[in-house]
Amino acid sequence: MIKRKPVAATVVIQAKQGIGDVIWHLPFIRAIAATTPAGLVTFLTLPSTHGRELLAGEPCIAETLYYENRGSELARGLHLVRLIALLRRLRPQTVWILDRSARPAFAAFAARVPKRVGLGFGAQRRFITNAGIDRKFYHDHPIEWLTALMEAMQVPFSTAEPILRLRAALNTSMAEHYAAQPRPWIVLGIGSSASDKDWPLERWGEFIAGLRHRTPGTVFLIGGPDQAARAERLLQTAGAPTVNACDLTIMEAAALLQRSDLFVGSDSGPMNLAAAVGTPAFGLFGPTPVLTYSRFIHAIQPDDGGAPTPDGVQRILPAAVLARIEPYLCAQSAVLMNKPK
Repeated sequence: MIKRKPVAATVVIQAKQGIGDVIWHLPFIRAIAATTPAGLVTFLTLPSTHGRELLAGEPCIAETLYYENRGSELARGLHLVRLIALLRRLRPQTVWILDRSARPAFAAFAARVPKRVGLGFGAQRRFITNAGIDRKFYHDHPIEWLTALMEAMQVPFSTAEPILRLRAALNTSMAEHYAAQPRPWIVLGIGSSASDKDWPLERWGEFIAGLRHRTPGTVFLIGGPDQAARAERLLQTAGAPTVNACDLTIMEAAALLQRSDLFVGSDSGPMNLAAAVGTPAFGLFGPTPVLTYSRFIHAIQPDDGGAPTPDGVQRILPAAVLARIEPYLCAQSAVLMNKPK
C-alpha cells in the first residue's frame, strides 16, 4: 500500500529567490507549523531556492511545492493565475505570506482562503485578514518583520537558529567519500549570486597560499557547476590537498559542510548552509548588511566598517581573513595533535 502524504490545512508562502532565504525562514516555518493541529504546513517557494531538497528531512513540512513570480509583466500575470489555481487545489484554511509582496496575498484572496496572514505593508494590507505589523519595521531586515509578525499573531518563537536536518545516510556517505583527506577540512565558497559579493580569482589564490602555510588540512572548493572552471584554475596553483567539490549536489555540499571544520566565503547560499548545519561560517560582507540570525555566522567586513558599499568585499584583504580564522585553525590543530593514534 502506498502511504499518502498528510494534507496540511496551512500553507506558508516564501517569495524570495535564494538558498539562504529558505534557511533563515525555517525557524518561522517551524513556529507556524507548531500552531496547527497536525503540526504540519505546505511550503510554497521558488525553484531557485532548492527548497524541496533542503527541507526533505524537515518533519513539519508535509510538502514543498514550487511556484514562480519572475519575468515580464505578462509572465508575472500568468504566474499569479497559476498560484491562484494552486491554492484553490490545495484548499487551505490559512495562508501565511512571509513577505511584503501583495501578489501572494491577492492570490490567497482570489482563491477564497478564509484566513490570510501577512505583514500588511502597502497594497498587501487590502488582502490579508490580520492587522499586519507596525510600519516602523518597514526598513528593517525581513527577519525583524517576521519576528514582529510572530509576536503580533501570538505565535511562540524562541530562536532564529535554523538547525537544518540532514539525512544520516548522506552525512555518512560524505564522510566515507573523503575519509582519506587530511584534517582539518576547510570549505571555501568561491561563488556568489552577485559578482560584487565575491573575491576575484587572484584573491582566492592568495588566500589559499596563506592557508598552506598555516595548516596541512584539506581545502574544498564549492560553488556549484557554474564555478567548476574557476575551481580548476585555482587547483593549478593551490596544490594538494585541494578538492574541486563544485560537482556536489546542494545536499551533498550541506553534508560536506556539516563534516567540515570551517567555512570561508561570500555572503551566499553556501555560507548560510554552513551556519545551518552548525559549522563556523566566516562570511565576506561588503555590499550587503551583516546577517545576525545565527551564532555560527562570523562576519568579516572592511577594516573601516560602516555602511555596506559596492566595493566593500574588494577592500577585505586575504591577510585580514587569515588573521580572523587563525585561532580556529590553531584550535583544530591542537585537537588533531591530541587525538589518539
